[in-house]
Amino acid sequence: MDFGFTDDQREIQRTARDLLSERATPARVREHAEARTVDETLWRELSGLGWPGIAISEQHGGQGLGQIELSILCEELGRSLAPVPFLPSAMAAAVIEQAGSAEQCERWLPGLASGETIGALGAAVDGVAELVIGGADAQVLVLVEDDGTGQVLGADEAEVSPLAAIDPTRSAARVSAADGAGEPLGDVCAGLGRALVSVSSELVGVCDRALAMTVDYVKERHQFGVPVGAYQAVSHRCAQMLLDTEKARSTAAFAAWTADADPERLAEAAAMAKASASDAGREVTASAIQAHGGIGFTWEADVHWLYKRAQLDAALLGGAKRHRAQLAAILADRLGASAAA
Repeated sequence: MDFGFTDDQREIQRTARDLLSERATPARVREHAEARTVDETLWRELSGLGWPGIAISEQHGGQGLGQIELSILCEELGRSLAPVPFLPSAMAAAVIEQAGSAEQCERWLPGLASGETIGALGAAVDGVAELVIGGADAQVLVLVEDDGTGQVLGADEAEVSPLAAIDPTRSAARVSAADGAGEPLGDVCAGLGRALVSVSSELVGVCDRALAMTVDYVKERHQFGVPVGAYQAVSHRCAQMLLDTEKARSTAAFAAWTADADPERLAEAAAMAKASASDAGREVTASAIQAHGGIGFTWEADVHWLYKRAQLDAALLGGAKRHRAQLAAILADRLGASAAA
């Protein structure tokens, strides 16, 4: 059995990596991050290639591919830190497509698939989401509650308060639904699971880039005539970074597979993936800064952008502790059902 990508999926990955290495260079990311602006030119190009609609059904203007293909793009965009609203739009589209009515899908999904409409997704409590990535730029907002309910609303139906988040490569906002505004969604669990997989995949890309930058640096940086990577403490840190990255990659890949092939296990797999990726994102990027030594703590070094993206993604839709608790609850319910049978 082949557990790797298909030829088509490998081509998507190669094309995405080549394109982003040219279009989302560190200098370009820094320029937009410091100005806190979206790279509109890059977003139009990605939209023209059909990236925003890769996992949206053809019926609604998308390419009709699956979560694995979407996760490939999320990982590559995480590697590059491209300042575009891809992830928030993809998460909003996933919930609308899985939990929305026919009318809601018809209203919002074609625009999200084409990139003409920007979406955002937030975890809310009583209609208020304290942190919505991409919320300041979105035309459609999806708010999901812990009880599996949710609502979709246009930006003009919500109170959106922009926030200066730690990661300036994407906008952020506090969002609350105006009284009587918005339309209720159905059960959002399947869409939310897909959104969690997408975030986890982006974190894998962040970790992979942080690891690569660190390995390159410790090979080139010499101290007392030898590369600093030759020192045991540094090499052990890099080995742990690799372990954490690959663990996150494995759980995210499994979760992406379950979304299309075994959706009954998606809630379990998504919780496992998000917990693993959140831990890895925080640890790997922090280790990257540490391994870069004094330069790693400076504004001029690019590694801090990865750290900031990881911090926000790790908290997005719940951190590792929350998803481990959810995973434990799922397994406890399963054991209880087996015992009762």
